[in-house]
Amino acid sequence: MNNMYKRFNTTGLCLPEKHYMADISPHLHKIINYVEEGAYFSINCARQYGKTTTLNILAHQLENDFLVVSLDFQALGNASYQNENIFSLTFAEYFLRELQMQSLPSTVIEQLNLLKTAIQDRDSMFVLFHLFGHITSICQAVSRPLVLIIDEIDSASNNQVFLDFLAQLRYYYLQREKRNTPAFYSVILAGVHDVRRLKLKIRSENDHKYNSPWNIAADIDIDLSLTFDGIRRMLSDYEHDHNTGMDIQNITRLIYDYTSGYPFLVSRICKLVDEDISISTGFCGKAAAWTKEGILSAVRKLISERNTLFESLTEKLDSYPELERILYTLLFIGKPLPYNTDTEAITLASMFGFIKNKDENIAITNRIFETRLYNRFLSQDIYTQLSTEAEKDDWRTRSGDR
Repeated sequence: MNNMYKRFNTTGLCLPEKHYMADISPHLHKIINYVEEGAYFSINCARQYGKTTTLNILAHQLENDFLVVSLDFQALGNASYQNENIFSLTFAEYFLRELQMQSLPSTVIEQLNLLKTAIQDRDSMFVLFHLFGHITSICQAVSRPLVLIIDEIDSASNNQVFLDFLAQLRYYYLQREKRNTPAFYSVILAGVHDVRRLKLKIRSENDHKYNSPWNIAADIDIDLSLTFDGIRRMLSDYEHDHNTGMDIQNITRLIYDYTSGYPFLVSRICKLVDEDISISTGFCGKAAAWTKEGILSAVRKLISERNTLFESLTEKLDSYPELERILYTLLFIGKPLPYNTDTEAITLASMFGFIKNKDENIAITNRIFETRLYNRFLSQDIYTQLSTEAEKDDWRTRSGDR
């Protein structure tokens, strides 16, 4: 491909100037509205659903009106959660580093220097109370409302110190409402899990409880699935560069029918068509690849390949037997199952991206997942049957020997 052109990306952050991307402006408008209202909320979606890319674009769009601090809890190792003191110092150092990269007035810099001194002292008594004291002073000194975005909060979710951190966010949120105490104007926590529903093992194996300090979070309805129009505009952008002569409307419909707008799957199909199918035997060129036959060839290749998304889904099925049972029932029993989020297996299946709510019943998220699951379960049934027959033959042989 000519270096002047963009490419389809399925690994890591997507950048509009480097990658072909579907239009996600409807999602961004919704999120920005919540931020402008001063809401504290969560964005939860399955792996490789475009969450990090969305947050990156969001931060850039907010920076004219807000002072945005974007953190990623993947940057914090397990040692950061050993106790409240270590977490408070680590968070303070990360928070300070991100703020110092921005242009700030002298009043804010003074507050940052005070925080920097506290970090350098490595005071063993520096805890969340002191951390949020500094944050309050910074929020008071800034000229623009301060917005905190934390990605990959799942990295912290099974730690008591994270509960305590959420409790502090909740306290200052309430104080902001009651007494006009300076605090973060808006907070976004993003990850696979909804922190309002996390069961944390903080006392004993038998004493699980739901995470309550985040009950201040606004209930939001943001589906990060790509829309038909969003995909169509991406393909129009590609067609403008390559002039393949594709039927954009029908190609978009075909991709959407197989993926239901799951971002990774959309990008992966397009990437396969552009970089693999277009040079494979039987196509030999982009014009021949961007056809119905080329898309179906890419779908078959995708369904049979190993990739990070499918490996993640397989790991979830292996780890949660109840999840596998409900998906097996859905595919093979054929009986409609109500979409009841009070059922743990349904919550898990939805959270990990396997299912969606269709007319208040459970449905597999897209045709590609459905085919992968069929293949998995059928293979398991065959292997189980072969294993059973082998055991019977072995028993007959041993019985004959006796």
